Amino acid sequence: MLLLVCLLFFIMLVYIINTSSKSIHMLQQNLYNENNRYLKWVFKNLNISLINLNLYGILFSSFLFFANNTILETFFILILMSIYIVSLSIDKDKRKNDQNKKPLVITKRVRRLIITTSIIYLLPILFVFFDIDNRNICILILSILTSLNFFIIYIANLINYPIERMVYHYYERKAKNKLKSMTNLKVIGITGSYGKTSSKNILNDILNIKFNSLATPKSLNTFNGLMITVNNKLSKFDDVFIAEMGAYVKGEINGLCKLVNPKYGIITSIGTAHLETFGSEKNIINGKMELIEYLPSDGVGVLNKDDIKQREYKIKKKDHCKVLWVGIDADDVDVKGSNITCSYKGTTFDVEFKDSEKKYTFETKLLGKHNVYNILASLALGYEFGISIKELQQAVKKVKPVEHRLEIKKLGNFYQIDDAYNSNPVGAKSALDVLSMMDGTKVVVTPGMVELGEKEKELNKEFGKQIAEVADKVILIGENRTKPIKEGLKDKKFDDDNIYILNDVRDAYVLINKFKTEENLYALFENDLPDTYTEIGG
Repeated sequence: MLLLVCLLFFIMLVYIINTSSKSIHMLQQNLYNENNRYLKWVFKNLNISLINLNLYGILFSSFLFFANNTILETFFILILMSIYIVSLSIDKDKRKNDQNKKPLVITKRVRRLIITTSIIYLLPILFVFFDIDNRNICILILSILTSLNFFIIYIANLINYPIERMVYHYYERKAKNKLKSMTNLKVIGITGSYGKTSSKNILNDILNIKFNSLATPKSLNTFNGLMITVNNKLSKFDDVFIAEMGAYVKGEINGLCKLVNPKYGIITSIGTAHLETFGSEKNIINGKMELIEYLPSDGVGVLNKDDIKQREYKIKKKDHCKVLWVGIDADDVDVKGSNITCSYKGTTFDVEFKDSEKKYTFETKLLGKHNVYNILASLALGYEFGISIKELQQAVKKVKPVEHRLEIKKLGNFYQIDDAYNSNPVGAKSALDVLSMMDGTKVVVTPGMVELGEKEKELNKEFGKQIAEVADKVILIGENRTKPIKEGLKDKKFDDDNIYILNDVRDAYVLINKFKTEENLYALFENDLPDTYTEIGG
């Protein structure tokens, strides 16, 4: 019997390790429960976090606890072993199909979390070693803790909170002191509802033609991300530091500004991304404009005059910074774009600077009107920094496409327009505009948009209507999640025969390569949801 109990403990331990890695991954993706993001995910996905085979584990552990003879105990232990083995097998099969865009990163914080979680789970096991007669109650306690794994990880995160705050403040002071010592460093903040990463990379490529410029890598746009970049990446040889600033609630941008103290700022565009966490469109606008209102009076902010939210915003700070306006449709701007043409080779457009009557032609490998806006903002700041127009033209030509952000590549018999990073209504419309400019058969592949609050269904339905105006074929990923998009397609009388529903985006590549056409074939992959939105059962 003792050998059987030890074997059960071993199987449960393997299962706990497996489940904890998933729970910690979700905690990390949800910014360690910042603004209760992790808890919201847990309660929104109870079919993953609670309602599963583990509940049968609690049931049969209860039977085992009340069992009064060895035969019954053996029977229930064997059933428990079967439950956890089957659960492990199911999870293994599911993980084969998971598309982890952002895998778990084993940081020092994660290691501390693993230690705390391990202590919580080892306590009942140690209890058995001191009193073997109470092994059945130990199994029951362990079964309950195993079933509540997602909540145990939350508790472990709470326990570690004081330690994490001390670590956090240490690295915050270190980053602030380092920036304070670099008196000649030009610090630029970039924020907006979308286009932050693209704009950051464009600006970095352009400024590097004359300066040593460092930008926050990938999407490290949180407080921790900026601290890591400053402490580990920024060197005394850097002339410029470009800080991408992300936010989920009002006040976050102001907090990031207090950390890096920017003198220059760019607002990309203001939309409805993260409406659920901001609470209202007004909060989004005010939250993004915190960057411009933070800048000193001798600083420079770059705004988009074609964006009505920016154009009509009244800056509250009396001695606010100098503002440079960019635009394509609007007049009276400092840097104006026009004559935009797009193909599989990239985009060509003309630029007028306010102090020059001449038009200058620019070429870029990037796609779309919204990327022209991002380039115009970078040109405005680059020109302000004394970079010549000829140098700016050379720099724009060398700007590298950002992975998964309207990145075009040839795959088999079609051109993929990869816009897989999380989407929002304005960004999705911009991607469709790019697709519409392509000469050939057009396909849209999408699972829809998320984090849009109460308007999510309405906005996805509108997205479906917009797709119908552009696409020849549509591939929807996830039947339940994409119902609003399908409704929008039907409202526009889109042909049912050209709507395909799949559960795995990888199957879309196979399907597209089977489409027969004499023209060039373009497939826009719009939005690839992170693991926190995995749809079970399609």
